[in-house]
Amino acid sequence: MIGPGLLVRTMSVPRKIGRFPLPLAYHSRSDQHSKVACWGVLVDLLSSTPLLREQVAAGKIGFGINHTITDFQQNRRKALDLVVCTPNSSGSSSHSPRSFASLADHYKMDLGPEERAVLDALPALTETPVGSLLIALEAKACMTAHRKAAPRLYDELNSSHQIVHGSTSQALAVGLVMVNIAVSFVSPDSNEHLIKVPEAEVTISRHDQPRDADLVISKVEHLPRRSRTSQEGFDGLAVLVVDCDNQGSPVTLHEGPPAPSAASPFHYDAMIHRIAGEYSTRFQGL
Repeated sequence: MIGPGLLVRTMSVPRKIGRFPLPLAYHSRSDQHSKVACWGVLVDLLSSTPLLREQVAAGKIGFGINHTITDFQQNRRKALDLVVCTPNSSGSSSHSPRSFASLADHYKMDLGPEERAVLDALPALTETPVGSLLIALEAKACMTAHRKAAPRLYDELNSSHQIVHGSTSQALAVGLVMVNIAVSFVSPDSNEHLIKVPEAEVTISRHDQPRDADLVISKVEHLPRRSRTSQEGFDGLAVLVVDCDNQGSPVTLHEGPPAPSAASPFHYDAMIHRIAGEYSTRFQGL
């Protein structure tokens, strides 16, 4: 699996985002981390799902970025980070179709030789107007103010699978949650004064770890999951725990407690294998 390692390595290269004067690994108003996370998930799904690779090679499958769906039941709308879909032959795009591989450069991903070899071995996947939704990928993060953020994170994720399945019950709703276990963090929201006065003192947020991370993980683990299309919930849901102080130190994966163990259904590998199996069963007749 390349997704988790690629995510933290890409985040480890601080970048200036918007008007904020300090280079950061993470900014809540940037979607780079979510796009990199979902891109890595799809690479791992393609590598783990022979049927999906065959359908991509046959031109039956494409992808969409920031695709907006509407919940048929309640008319709610949501833009999804990344979707796998059948092409809509009557649809149109505002830009030239991109290749899935080209997104690595677009989002400045730090691909190593092994990851490039994995990518090169996959069939070419092309952006397309979205027809039937097959897989909906969404990534969320809780990096600071864990206790305050946990209820909002739960509500956002819970509405995500509801809207996906309100649009089409057959689609696989996949969620990936990144939780920060660093004891300190430079939050751009707490340092907006630096935009006007860059030389001002930086406000550093402190966390009670591992308690804060564990609280968020426990909240995520209470989200509904489903094993049949008649049920409500995520089809696959994983938690990645990272150590990110947003102060220039490399971002690393934290794999000990309270991160999900290899035996947990919330472990990244378990989520990939589950979705690969569900896809192969649900869409074999595509």
